[in-house]
Amino acid sequence: MESAQQQTPGSLSWRLSSHPITLLTFLAFRISSLLVYLFGVLLTDNMVLIFIITILLLAADFYYLKNIAGRRLVGLRWWNEVDPSSGDSRWVFESSDPATRQINATDSRFFWLAIYAQPVLWVALAILALLSFKFMWLPLVAIALVLTVTNSLAFSRCDKFSQASNLAGSALYSSNVAGNLASNMVGRFFTFGRS
Repeated sequence: MESAQQQTPGSLSWRLSSHPITLLTFLAFRISSLLVYLFGVLLTDNMVLIFIITILLLAADFYYLKNIAGRRLVGLRWWNEVDPSSGDSRWVFESSDPATRQINATDSRFFWLAIYAQPVLWVALAILALLSFKFMWLPLVAIALVLTVTNSLAFSRCDKFSQASNLAGSALYSSNVAGNLASNMVGRFFTFGRS
């Protein structure tokens, strides 16, 4: 009976989360913008009110995901810097050190599922708006797609950057490649000319 109640790590249960409040807030922002849009399209004719509420929820979701949920749930953060002298834009990716922080499997599953599911749902809502001839809602769906796809792509790149950094760091430090390389170079320097 007890084994049936225990859930395995990584299963989709918010009770297994390391940061349940962060996770629930993240999911609430993700779901609320979709629900407000969907119920607004179906139940009311007040487009302005639905547009404003959905945009505010999307902006709050974008900010919360980018600055809080990504850092706390999966240890990833990103931002964009602009060089004031040249005007060039540069993406900056930040990840937590895997030696000091263990990422919870449940948090990670919820995070990546929500990151990739929301743009797919917005595409489905765009298709629904096109098929039902409600072209007035397409600008809102386009804004939602831009915000959600930007976060999805940025966190994907951040994750790939993190994995590459961790792989390179572990290759250099765990197998002591850097130490062996340095000692061989120094050893050859002092033995050069002896034969």
